[in-house]
Amino acid sequence: MEPIEITADRILTAGLRQQASDIHIIPRKDDFQVQLRIANHLIHYEVLPHKHALRLLSHFKFLASMDIGEKRRPQSGSFSVTIDSTQVGLRFSTLPTANTESLVIRLIPQQQILPLDQMSLFPKTVSKLMALLKHSHGLLIFTGPTGSGKTTTLYSLLNHASEFINRNVITLEDPIENHSEQALQVQINEKAGITYSVGLKAALRHDPDIIMVGEIRDAETAKIAVRAALTGHLILSTMHTRDTKGAVYRLLEFGVSLQEVQQTLIGVTAQRLLELTCPSCGGACKKTCSSRFRKPRASVYELLYGKNLAAVFAEAKGKSSSKGFRVLKDEINKAVALGYVEEREFYRWVYEYENQ
Repeated sequence: MEPIEITADRILTAGLRQQASDIHIIPRKDDFQVQLRIANHLIHYEVLPHKHALRLLSHFKFLASMDIGEKRRPQSGSFSVTIDSTQVGLRFSTLPTANTESLVIRLIPQQQILPLDQMSLFPKTVSKLMALLKHSHGLLIFTGPTGSGKTTTLYSLLNHASEFINRNVITLEDPIENHSEQALQVQINEKAGITYSVGLKAALRHDPDIIMVGEIRDAETAKIAVRAALTGHLILSTMHTRDTKGAVYRLLEFGVSLQEVQQTLIGVTAQRLLELTCPSCGGACKKTCSSRFRKPRASVYELLYGKNLAAVFAEAKGKSSSKGFRVLKDEINKAVALGYVEEREFYRWVYEYENQ
């Protein structure tokens, strides 16, 4: 049996080289199964003996500054490593099971910031996003599930704002996923008392033009972000909502008044990351295709701004809203009609419309 350190390095290296977003170490009756999440597919990697896997979990928990002896409650931790000359951030999360615990590792490699013209499947979307970015103040929210490309979009926009619009940019992140020379980046550390709300208050004293808040996850952060937007700053942040309208109602749930939301919110985007048709097969991949689990991907966006955003505000007041706007369903359907993606991508993402 190989040493634990070698097993750990081998699994992490395999995950990075195969462009996995997550590594799952899952307990079974007699052993542990290791799986890699590659482009939305969960791929079997190997099986580890029970005792060896338990030692591996303890090794990872030690490196991530977690309590090795605690197996009855969930824990989380993080650290960074260098693999193949690439700096990789690792986020660990344990979950107690019937007999032991499961571990998931999120891989966050240092990525190259995409040019704006490579962000979206449809170029017109980029032009609209750039127009929103030119506002001197306000709140711009990006929504979507984990792995939908929100962070990539944010970094591309912030890099453009700093380099071409000459804006002073400060980011508050947990963790810092891409180190950039174009922005002043602050690492959120709740154990040290540096929360999003505390960091945002401090950042306002450094004369920023744009502040990126990694995520609005509680009422305090939401209210401070709105107040910062009211004082003449452009605030960019993310939320986990299903669509753009959901972000408006989430702010209201956090206790932000509708009047303040109307005065600050300039736009909301919801995005999904679609798998493009296979460049090798031209369609559905064969089992022998080398690109089967690593197809190129591109984002599509649902944008809510201007008159459509005003209609949502009217709807929140109980008034009838105007005609609908282009939603994600329409954008994904357009991508299918043009042959950019397979039809199954439409049914994978547009679950909310399946009964319509």
